[in-house]
Amino acid sequence: MTDSAPTTILVLVNDIFFYTKVRDALKPQGYELDRVRSIGEVQPKMSTAKFQAAIIDMNDLKVDPFRMLELIQQGSPGHPIPVLAFANHEEVETWRRAKELGVTKIVSRNEFSARTKDLVSEVMTAVLS
Repeated sequence: MTDSAPTTILVLVNDIFFYTKVRDALKPQGYELDRVRSIGEVQPKMSTAKFQAAIIDMNDLKVDPFRMLELIQQGSPGHPIPVLAFANHEEVETWRRAKELGVTKIVSRNEFSARTKDLVSEVMTAVLS
């Protein structure tokens, strides 16, 4: 992160337990979080803000996480946004589709819960290198 501007992360997580994990892991580190709760919020946010990363819950039943991934990619042409996704580990098809849609890293819900801050650092570094 730079001292001049905060690192802003787009958070597409409705589950309050996981959102709290994200907030508690990243806010104290100086990250700004911009939470999106519906698919209709993605395009306006992408057009008005610059995000350094995105976090998405691939098991969110309230939204279509695959469509959200497509909107994130469309909203950042030429400037890929690193995406950290999490899903149930047994959902092989979800993992495959997420990778096809450009997710930088997908992990199990348990790993995400245990290593949120480190995983965000990993995906941000992966895109820069």
